[in-house]
Amino acid sequence: MVLKTDTHDGIRTLTLNRPEKRNALSAELVGALIEALRHASVDPECRVVLLTGEGDRAFCAGGDLDPRAAAGGPIAMHESRAKFAQLIREFRRCTRPIVAQVQGHVAGGGMGLVAACDLAVASDDVTFSTPEIRVGLFPMMIMTLLNRTIPRKNLLEMMLTGEKISAQRAVDLGFINHAVPRESLPTTATQLAAKVASFSPAVLKLGREAFHRMEDMPMDDALDYLCAQLSLNTLTEDAAEGMMAFMMKRAPEWKGR
Repeated sequence: MVLKTDTHDGIRTLTLNRPEKRNALSAELVGALIEALRHASVDPECRVVLLTGEGDRAFCAGGDLDPRAAAGGPIAMHESRAKFAQLIREFRRCTRPIVAQVQGHVAGGGMGLVAACDLAVASDDVTFSTPEIRVGLFPMMIMTLLNRTIPRKNLLEMMLTGEKISAQRAVDLGFINHAVPRESLPTTATQLAAKVASFSPAVLKLGREAFHRMEDMPMDDALDYLCAQLSLNTLTEDAAEGMMAFMMKRAPEWKGR
């Protein structure tokens, strides 16, 4: 089983389970992630997705460089890369917020996974890197995500040198939200996921989709789109419930509608 799945209190935990390969992204693992995200999007028991890796060595070391993976030839390799692009799209299409719990080092395509998550908490002793340049490659596909979260010159330095950055530096650059002591990582990540899961699932879905759709729009188009989305938001049952609960000084009871 290359991907472990567990659900508790609305949190769907997906665990990359190839510790002997530093949780590298094999074709099987990429396919399993795609299916898991699709299922989470329609499962009413899932409110938030928590993505982590098995073992302390690595969260995800990127693409699987096993020579056997190339046995199918260049066309098969191209199709495998297209599958990874599909996975990145699936992160964006997911209707649930996604939190990364980074318990090990992150490299290459693993950087793409963290960037694709909405929030990220890491152990303060892990590192982040794009080392592809060292083997004559460049992190082409994950640039679509990295350039949205890491400032231009800092990102170029990482990609052009292949050097690692610390978890605290990743916080400073805005790539992750928090770097915490290893012993408190599971609790911190779960508490963050639980906090998100405590809000209206309907509004979380609406707001997350609006955020991702508007980020590439010109300002005027974004304002028009978000104005319409706010009007839609105010028409939900959960918005009415939230306002009523606020006025009555009680906890809201979300219906997800």
